Amino acid sequence: MTPLLLALLAGCIAGLRSIMPLAALALAALAGWLALTGWTAWLAAAPVAWLLAALALGELVTDKLPSTPSRKVPLQFGGRLLSGALCGMMLGMPAGVPGMGAMLGAAGAVIGTLGSAAARGRLAARLRHDWPAALIEDAAALILTLLLVGRLA
Repeated sequence: MTPLLLALLAGCIAGLRSIMPLAALALAALAGWLALTGWTAWLAAAPVAWLLAALALGELVTDKLPSTPSRKVPLQFGGRLLSGALCGMMLGMPAGVPGMGAMLGAAGAVIGTLGSAAARGRLAARLRHDWPAALIEDAAALILTLLLVGRLA
């Protein structure tokens, strides 16, 4: 898979779970699977990578709380766009196309955010509960993240 397709995939994952792809890429950089240079190199520092991993786990929990706002409200949507763009830039850097990576990451975040919100809504309606739909969405995000990181290893 080319770095630009990986950037789009990372953005789509950010639409599902905003911190998960960022944490995965930071851990991949920590492991030496992704070369980060310039101002993004700090993401490969162990404390940062493990903090992002902890935040990603926390997001899996908070996503299911009734007080959690919709992913489509401006602040939540913006966070997903930012995460997708940053992930895309990180993936585009080694290939010398960080700008294109950022754009594709952001585009993927739009696709992932709107597509997963619609899919989860339909699935929750069919199952008559949001909880199982949320768990299925978690599983999809984890599988896609493993696919992403597996391409870097």
